[in-house]
Amino acid sequence: MQMRIYRNGSRRSATGSAAYFSGDVRVDPLFDPAEPGRVSAAQVTFEPGARSAWHTHPLGQHLVVVSGLGWTQCWGGPKKEIKPGDVVFCNCGQKHWHGATDTTAMSHIAVQEWLDGSAVHWMEQVSETDYLAPVEPD
Repeated sequence: MQMRIYRNGSRRSATGSAAYFSGDVRVDPLFDPAEPGRVSAAQVTFEPGARSAWHTHPLGQHLVVVSGLGWTQCWGGPKKEIKPGDVVFCNCGQKHWHGATDTTAMSHIAVQEWLDGSAVHWMEQVSETDYLAPVEPD
């Protein structure tokens, strides 16, 4: 087979696990790694106030914001605003989180590579203090 077409609606949406997310999150898988490749992607929709837990990716992650308004933060760094059209790269092994603002939903496409059977290492939930910290302007 030379080409694969993943038909719209052919892959089930899933609710983001409370172990890895706070608030209402929907994950729509786009594609899994296709040998010999190791890239996967999903569209993730965060309702207002929803966000990921702190986590890392062994080979990094790209986020393409497609709608709404969100926030992201790397461990020890400032919280940043992200909006449609923004592309965020989270470096290999960099601890970070991302999600919607407290008043606006946000959707992004997350693209990451797998290494040794894993694309993500989940950590603790983001505290309300970190989540509601001021946004640092660019």
